[in-house]
Amino acid sequence: MSPGRRLARALADLGPRYLPFADAATAELPLGRLLRLSLFQVTVGMAAVLLIGTLNRVMIVELDVPAWIVAVMLSLPLLAAPFRALVGFRSDTHRSVLGWRRVPYLWFGTLLQFGGFAIMPFALLILSGDTTGPIVVGQVAAALAFVLVGAGLHTTQTVGLALATDLAPAHARPKVVALLCAMLLVGMMASAVVFGLALANFSAIRLIQVIQGAALATLVLNGIALWKQEPRDTSRKADAPRRFGEAWEAYSAEPQARRRLLATGLGTAGFSMQDILLEPYGGQILHLPVAATTALTAVLAVGGGAGLVTAARWLNRGGDPFRVAAAGAVVGIAAFSAVVFAAPLSSGGLFACGVALIGVGGGLFAHGTLTASMASAPPAQSGLALGAWGAVQACAAGAAIAASGILRDAGSALAVSGRLGEALAEASTGYLVVYHIEIGLLFATLVAIGPLVRRRPDHPPLTARPALP
Repeated sequence: MSPGRRLARALADLGPRYLPFADAATAELPLGRLLRLSLFQVTVGMAAVLLIGTLNRVMIVELDVPAWIVAVMLSLPLLAAPFRALVGFRSDTHRSVLGWRRVPYLWFGTLLQFGGFAIMPFALLILSGDTTGPIVVGQVAAALAFVLVGAGLHTTQTVGLALATDLAPAHARPKVVALLCAMLLVGMMASAVVFGLALANFSAIRLIQVIQGAALATLVLNGIALWKQEPRDTSRKADAPRRFGEAWEAYSAEPQARRRLLATGLGTAGFSMQDILLEPYGGQILHLPVAATTALTAVLAVGGGAGLVTAARWLNRGGDPFRVAAAGAVVGIAAFSAVVFAAPLSSGGLFACGVALIGVGGGLFAHGTLTASMASAPPAQSGLALGAWGAVQACAAGAAIAASGILRDAGSALAVSGRLGEALAEASTGYLVVYHIEIGLLFATLVAIGPLVRRRPDHPPLTARPALP
């Protein structure tokens, strides 16, 4: 055997053992095809970073847009979140002459994202007042742009996950979920670096180039992702369509469905309230420099990746996805406890450890609940089940983030005014109120998950002990 072939054989043997997610490939879904399919998660991560991170700062600082308008604009994509279940259902029952169910919705979602990004920079420039046009035109156009991007983002992710469920065999789905979640993190981290470098020397022209570059990247990457993925089956066009209300009633009638969605919402809210507070907490309370607080994003992402890898290995050994999600909630409780105690101890190390554990717990919880949703969905309703999961997760995250800012400001105002007593008259009180609420939500998550955890065969139900003589 030639040295080149020996090297290739060695790398092939090394991959599944030591390379993350390399064992997610199967004969039905080879690694190259799986990685190509996962590109839709990269564009979703890119859109999330652009909306929540980059444009949030650019609109307030460089374009001098009032903060309340920015808050309203950034909340508009959430309007599309409740419709994810409907989108998933429609992709389950779509009748196409070409024999596709998922591909048309993936493509329409991509076009919605592209259209929103295409008009967004010009709308923002009018909104900032840096033109001769009326500001109301900028407000309407910017609102339309954010709604289009949000609708496209939610459609693409919902249908993309459903397509991955269709293509992956049941035994490989936990590893496929881990890979898809990891690619979302990759997209977020890579795009954050690229956007930061591209807008280092800000100008209106550079803003237009960056946003429209994101539009082009979305079109290209999603086109590559869906190319020759879904097999064509023209017999589907003869299927009788069901109404959404009937399908939802059948889905929600499943004994675990409502409790599963409740646990997903509570846990997502518990992990999401800190999203906009960790960096200010580190800077204002622990007096960390800007470089240190900026690095928290990387620490959180590394923790999330570790949680995904752990969850994938656990589930690959036959673990219960609800146990994985519950373990994530327990880790989250410990993580927020560390963040809380970092303030009185003035410990940046404890704070960083808590942030990393938040990532680990969030990764475990997201992987567990998503895998449970995929496993519980019958083949004809995978889009509906994943859409319901995504809708609950997105709405819970948005509501939690919005509530966290209000609760932090209200708690700080009450504490500084002395209404909470002398012991709590600290600047950190507002943050600690939010972190304690998150701990309470995670405890509530454990209560909701408890009845969902299956009894393992080697642990029979407990029976009453006979009375002692």
